[in-house]
Amino acid sequence: MATILVTGSSDGIGRQTASSLAADGHRVVLHARNEERAAQALAAVPQAAAVVQGDLTSLAETRALAEQAAAVGPYDVVIHNAGVGGGQDAPVRTGDGLERIFQVNVLAPYVLTALIPWPARLVYLTSGLESGGVPRLDDLQWQGRDWDGMQAYSDSKLYDVMLAFAVARRRPEVLSNAVDPGWIKTRMGGAGATDELPAGAETQLWLATSDDPAALVTGHYFKRRRDLRANPAAYREELQEELLAACAELSGVKLPD
Repeated sequence: MATILVTGSSDGIGRQTASSLAADGHRVVLHARNEERAAQALAAVPQAAAVVQGDLTSLAETRALAEQAAAVGPYDVVIHNAGVGGGQDAPVRTGDGLERIFQVNVLAPYVLTALIPWPARLVYLTSGLESGGVPRLDDLQWQGRDWDGMQAYSDSKLYDVMLAFAVARRRPEVLSNAVDPGWIKTRMGGAGATDELPAGAETQLWLATSDDPAALVTGHYFKRRRDLRANPAAYREELQEELLAACAELSGVKLPD
């Protein structure tokens, strides 16, 4: 039995992932952004060991979430599933003054990675749209260019792959990988999505729990258990380091050596 934290597990792919892990007998810790969502998560996955709360649009709440999560750990696996989509006509600034998509999709998993004691395995959810991401590390907050919500989302998903690869390189004892779950029928996926929830959770479950040699790798990008090549920028170590430095500066949290 593994102890596994799944962020963003009150609905969608995260809840499917958590529910499947709990049904298989693992000790699962859920995450939701507030008390109401936490109650929904526990009602949906009653076998869960605990639920932690924190709104990822707030750095203070993300730090507090890391403390809560650490208190009910330690973890064999952390699955960074939480995220927001790109369908907005203008940038939304959070209370921290940061662009919302970047803060939730990139900075929050960075902070949680830095503050939660290292698990044996880390899984970062990305998207096939990472292939169209552009590493604009000089303008992460979209202050110097015209807004494009889907480009901001694609960029954030590229940065998630870069984060997974940077952790894999820096912490070789931790299996750190990125997963494209596919176009799944969720609220974020929208009405036109092609695939059902179980397909969206399949690869995370495999990477989290399998002893298959193909799953015991690090620094890889997967879809449907297939080991694929990510956006070429994701493999550039200098860009990975620039992203880590930017996240450390924005959050005030340094990734442990």
